[in-house]
Amino acid sequence: MSKSKDQSPPKLEDLEARLGHAFQRIELLERAVTHRSYAHEHGHERCMHNESLEFLGDAVLGLIVSQWLIERFPDSPEGVLARFKGYLVSSHHLADCARELDLGSYLRLNRGEEKTGGRRKRALLENTFEAVVAALYLDVGLEKTADIVRCLFEPSVELLNPTDASVADSKTALQDWLRGRKMPLPEYFTTASDGPAHNPEFSVGLRLGDEILAQGRGPTLKAAHQAAASAALRVLKERHTRRN
Repeated sequence: MSKSKDQSPPKLEDLEARLGHAFQRIELLERAVTHRSYAHEHGHERCMHNESLEFLGDAVLGLIVSQWLIERFPDSPEGVLARFKGYLVSSHHLADCARELDLGSYLRLNRGEEKTGGRRKRALLENTFEAVVAALYLDVGLEKTADIVRCLFEPSVELLNPTDASVADSKTALQDWLRGRKMPLPEYFTTASDGPAHNPEFSVGLRLGDEILAQGRGPTLKAAHQAAASAALRVLKERHTRRN
């Protein structure tokens, strides 16, 4: 028997708990998780979508990350700071942060986006994360928003090494290597989530075309993705060396 009703997204109170913030204006968070497709489908209800919040969230994130990096690495040259910032606000990283928050489950989408896997699309996850940051900023201001963003980004910032700006960003390094050779971009997929809630471990596979090229493990999805990308880059470079 086929389903007659779409599955309802979880309550926004659960997302507030994940963020560690109870919104004074919950309508801001509701707007942040509302995709344009849903708003257009429910236009008669004067439903607002999150696109302008994405625009604001991008600017807020840029300011928070820039200030944090200057505090964290006061002696690093501008080029290194720019590379670190590029990594932290990259599409891949923001989508990973969205997955950590399970933002895809809270998205309000129309039926077309639901059918095409909108809850898992990197662009939608990235944009929704930016919109949520904007909603936080409008609800509680820059200082508190910065605290929440720093908490979410801390595992990634811990990996940054000013003496080797590529260490923490294996995903971008892999992507650049593949693009330079006109090869397809990788696909990451979660294979397991083990351990207790206070000490989880994630396993991630990396597929390149039809081949599962590498695996990665880590205490967060972001770390597991980076581990898988690093392993894949090693494999590809070894193959390239053997051929030449």
